[in-house]
Amino acid sequence: MAIATYRLVALDCQDPPALAEFYAGVLGGEIKQYDDDWYDLYAPGGHRIAFQRAPGHRPPDWPRADDNSQQLHLDFTVPDIDAAEAQVLALGATPLDLDDTGGSRGFRVYADPAGHPFCLCRPE
Repeated sequence: MAIATYRLVALDCQDPPALAEFYAGVLGGEIKQYDDDWYDLYAPGGHRIAFQRAPGHRPPDWPRADDNSQQLHLDFTVPDIDAAEAQVLALGATPLDLDDTGGSRGFRVYADPAGHPFCLCRPE
């Protein structure tokens, strides 16, 4: 039996409303503001991502294993990786590693506007 149930992932950032809007553009859903420092995105399917103001936040360096490593990353399955790439770039993502070796690797790596890495993944 599980000890707990999943609630959310919280991302530190300097601008919570802007990062919430970015992920709403990627995933859809509804943004709720709880105060100036905390926003939640309620994505379709019941998933929730929170965005917490951290004035001293430094974007992670991907990929590194030292004190400023990636910290976490999110994976998103997309039906068409090329179309999804164009869309996330238009929303403000930055490419980190687009060499998916002709599709054999199955994913591409980007940074959101606050610098958190995320991957667009082909369906398994």
